[in-house]
Amino acid sequence: MRVLVAPDCFGGTLTAREAAEAIAAGWRRTAPSDELLLRPLADGGPGFVEVLHGALGGELHEARVTGPLGQPVHAQWLAHDGTAYIESAQACGLHLTQRRDPETSTTYGVGELIVAARDAGMRTAVVGLGGSGTTDGGAGLIRALGGHVSDDTGAPIGPGGTDLARAADAELPEVGIALVAASDVENPLLGRHGAANTFGPQKGADPAAVDRLEAGLTRWADVLAAAGRDVRDRPGAGAAGGLGAGLLALGAEFTSGSSLVRTLTRLDEALDRARLAITGEGSFDWQSLRGKLITAVAAGAAERGIPCLVLAGQVSVGRREAGAVGVEQSYAVAEHAGSVPAAMADPAGTLAALAADVAAQWSGANAR
Repeated sequence: MRVLVAPDCFGGTLTAREAAEAIAAGWRRTAPSDELLLRPLADGGPGFVEVLHGALGGELHEARVTGPLGQPVHAQWLAHDGTAYIESAQACGLHLTQRRDPETSTTYGVGELIVAARDAGMRTAVVGLGGSGTTDGGAGLIRALGGHVSDDTGAPIGPGGTDLARAADAELPEVGIALVAASDVENPLLGRHGAANTFGPQKGADPAAVDRLEAGLTRWADVLAAAGRDVRDRPGAGAAGGLGAGLLALGAEFTSGSSLVRTLTRLDEALDRARLAITGEGSFDWQSLRGKLITAVAAGAAERGIPCLVLAGQVSVGRREAGAVGVEQSYAVAEHAGSVPAAMADPAGTLAALAADVAAQWSGANAR
């Protein structure tokens, strides 16, 4: 039987490639004669560059840029056929913040990656959004590209989202390269579903900090509107702590990260050849059902009449909800391993063990 293995990354434990390899290793223990098609995936967040490099080839470029808390960090971007693929999480990711501080963290390093791509002669920069530790509305990125954000005295404001409340004027730069923002987060910049309220707590913001970040982003939206770039209600403006807003203000096209990766990795060609599809991620929850990678794989499998299974670290989606997006069955590593700590102690090993047991149910003559 031909089986497609197409997971996303598993939080901070396994990259998409590592997850695919772990699932494949476990599956082969039980069903060594099955043919496995490995297609690691990403939706714009962590793993975006690695996944696309594996699918497209191209040249990886090394860069040392400003991290979310001002410290230097190592990052890579991918050059392929005149297009640079940039993973914002490599410059401003939550995993780079030993102390979570969304009030002062910056996207300056993402702008530095765009500058590096432009200076290398790239015509387009595709910026994957997700996994950020920042809530600065993309103001740091704009500064790195040569723009200015100042208070009512003309002095530059500080980094981060809270100090945006003092912003009075923004001078937006000429970027010199076409921009594409790739994300499956369609949240607006402000409000209940905006960057501060939805994602701030995940980055360490308590309720008071969320209020301060919302006030800063509201002021930032007004300043951008005064500069002729009103993006507050644009879908995706709230992605990556408002980094989407900064990119949109600079004229970026917004696109679905999972759809982009689905095309570039030739996922549909692999689905055409498969009799069973397996996908997964760290947590299969309600957010997974909102157009993320699992739904892309499941929808593609359903179109072809083949079952789609989810192997995830944890599962909180009911069978009915999962079935509505095309998932036949979902399995949790934590449940199989006995606990979350047991699963986290050996992420690859426990995922492989789960895959081996699932293969016994689904491979060969047992496949439905």
